[in-house]
Amino acid sequence: MNIAARLEKLAEPGGVCIGRAIYDQVKGKLEYVYTDIGEQRVHNIAEPVRAYRVMSIEQSPTSPSAPSAKDALPFRNRPSIAVLPFTNMSGDPEQEYFSDGITEDIITDLSKVGALAVTARNTTFALKGKSMDVSEAARQLRVSHVLEGSVRKAGSRVRITAQLIDGMSGHHIWAERYDRDLNDIFALQDEIARAIVDALKIRLMPAEHAAIGKRTTENVEAYQYYLMGRQHFLRLGRRNHLSARRLYQRALEIDPEYALARAGLALAEGMLLRSGDPSATLATLSAEAQRALALDSTLAEAHVAHAMAHFQKEQIELAGAACRRAIALDPDLYEGHRTLGDVLRMERKFAEAAAAYEKAAEVDRNSYGAMCMLWDCRKTLGDEEEAHRLSGELLTRIEKAMQLYPDDGAAYAYGCYILHNLGLDERALQWAERAITIDPEDYNSHYNVVCFLAAIGAVEKAIDTLEHCVPQLGLQQVHWMAQDVDMNPLRDHPRYRALIERLEVSLAKAEGQSGSGTEGRPSGG
Repeated sequence: MNIAARLEKLAEPGGVCIGRAIYDQVKGKLEYVYTDIGEQRVHNIAEPVRAYRVMSIEQSPTSPSAPSAKDALPFRNRPSIAVLPFTNMSGDPEQEYFSDGITEDIITDLSKVGALAVTARNTTFALKGKSMDVSEAARQLRVSHVLEGSVRKAGSRVRITAQLIDGMSGHHIWAERYDRDLNDIFALQDEIARAIVDALKIRLMPAEHAAIGKRTTENVEAYQYYLMGRQHFLRLGRRNHLSARRLYQRALEIDPEYALARAGLALAEGMLLRSGDPSATLATLSAEAQRALALDSTLAEAHVAHAMAHFQKEQIELAGAACRRAIALDPDLYEGHRTLGDVLRMERKFAEAAAAYEKAAEVDRNSYGAMCMLWDCRKTLGDEEEAHRLSGELLTRIEKAMQLYPDDGAAYAYGCYILHNLGLDERALQWAERAITIDPEDYNSHYNVVCFLAAIGAVEKAIDTLEHCVPQLGLQQVHWMAQDVDMNPLRDHPRYRALIERLEVSLAKAEGQSGSGTEGRPSGG
């Protein structure tokens, strides 16, 4: 009774709060909704106690009489939902892009409803392929409801099944199967989103009705090419970004006014510039970003691409402003936080850059790039303890990426430096060689290998690699290197100083002659 009495102080007015022991006895037996509020410190109790708030079904967010969901939900004042990746039932792994795309679009539609808290795409996709029940997924994602489903695409027909499930009880609130013509896919997505909103007893505002129906293309073929491009873009690595660019271009050949594909094309161009791909130019990035903004100024992706272009031109303040605009439009856009981190790092605001990278790593729990930059910032700030703590999680992310995408040289390039910091130099050297042989033209990955070689004292080999990759990365790479502490072991070497002098002269001259602006290619992954 001592614990129970103290837990009552955690309850909302008129509500009830119970501990784990009571919860284990009553869950599934009494008709109540239970909300896990985590470990709580209780007066005069040595260990934290896991606590649960209790609501009657009549008070629950799915009840018409409920004035609000604040007593039952981790998202305090509104119901919350996680859309788990829909299962591809087509029997063809190549169709995975379509089921993933349907999932993303439903998330996007639901995110337009102000009364509903929607878990970000990258967060839910981190659970893809993992075996867990819905209640466990709801607990991990801290949501009251979960949507799961499947997609079967065969020729011009598509079948989608969807189930809305109460995250606490595991009971189905709503379920439906749709068999439609592929040309009806956009209307079907709208229908599913509205059915979920209705099941949650949420009243849409007129603007939200319009927003759910808004599409940046009505062409199903262009849409499918966009989804394929998006799948490659998210896989990372220069070769995947080349594939993404080609698929986005195909979508735009079909529908030149497709704003989302235009923004995707600009982002792919920006990522190719980052890797030093010789086919990518700043002129193309800048032009495509401007076109995307002209088509739809509310697209966060277009503002990130615009930020990349400003960053490449060393218009740092403008780049930061564009990043912040993108984040305001879509707080869960990984590229927005990641690019803002690059901007702040270039300004030598390492603590602020670390915060931006940390947010990016939180938004996309599968990505290793932002976490590696966070780790690098912590080392630059002298926080070795935190950097070491991050190393284990970072290595886990990198190894997972290697399993999913064996041809991602960037993962090996990042990973070799992390292995070195964990004292695993023999394995690190193998990864460094692998990074360079996987893709001899991914010059940004080569630069990251240089950082590792410098750290182990292989100065001559590091400079050999620099002489190969830095001219491809451009003048801004020289500016990046000026504030990169990983270059410290090389700075006093005559070959390093001579390389920097040659690059500054030749690249500045080339920039003045061409005016094409291929100079600005950020490093650091």
